[in-house]
Amino acid sequence: MPDTENEVQGNDVQQELMDMIIADESPATISDRIKDMLFAKSAERVDNFKPDVAADTFGDEAAAVADAAANISGEVAAEMDSEAPGEE
Repeated sequence: MPDTENEVQGNDVQQELMDMIIADESPATISDRIKDMLFAKSAERVDNFKPDVAADTFGDEAAAVADAAANISGEVAAEMDSEAPGEE
């Protein structure tokens, strides 16, 4: 029984490739499928590293981005209006 999700996915990939070979799919089709699988796996890994790289490169600017987004959307102005006592 597989211990991790990666082992399960690995077994699924192996089974799919074996099924393609047994079904006598063309070598080009099998090769294209292998390339697609590798591309998807590498894209997933890149996506997992993006937050860490962004934090290392730009520092912790997530709060600054959230504040800017709130200012742009008008949330801050709406809060300031609601906090001001009866000014018009």
